[in-house]
Amino acid sequence: MGFKAGLGYDAHTLDAGAALVLGGVRVPYARGLVGHSDADVLTHATIDSLLGAAGLGDIGRRFPDTDESYRGISSLILLKKTAALIRRAGYRIGNIDAVIIAERPKLAPFIPEMEANVAKALKIKKRRVNVKATTEEGLGFTGDGSGMSAKAVCVIKKA
Repeated sequence: MGFKAGLGYDAHTLDAGAALVLGGVRVPYARGLVGHSDADVLTHATIDSLLGAAGLGDIGRRFPDTDESYRGISSLILLKKTAALIRRAGYRIGNIDAVIIAERPKLAPFIPEMEANVAKALKIKKRRVNVKATTEEGLGFTGDGSGMSAKAVCVIKKA
């Protein structure tokens, strides 16, 4: 069995004092995601999917929020570090499929740039990264607009 799959999930609250960054794209919106880093839920879910597939723990173990060197850091930097860990563990990244769950704002215009940023950080072709966005029709913390979440799955292959 040369292939392994991983699943990642992340969620953060929204606040008027923060920037909204998804897949490394600054999305214009009145509120942004709150966290120790840039709180990029898409990138965090992607990181967790990769680490899980390779059996390398999770984002909290690798990049803890107790480490001040990660305060305000771009999650794309953490994604690049994760890609290096995956390669050192003897794997190649096959593909990423992710979904952002948010009521607002509409994210479709920003998705191609998100995909390009994630692919570049991982050093894979853009066609291997797929990002979608959906709402929860008013249900839960994402539905009431108090937060956003993302899920990602990946496939990696022994190099």
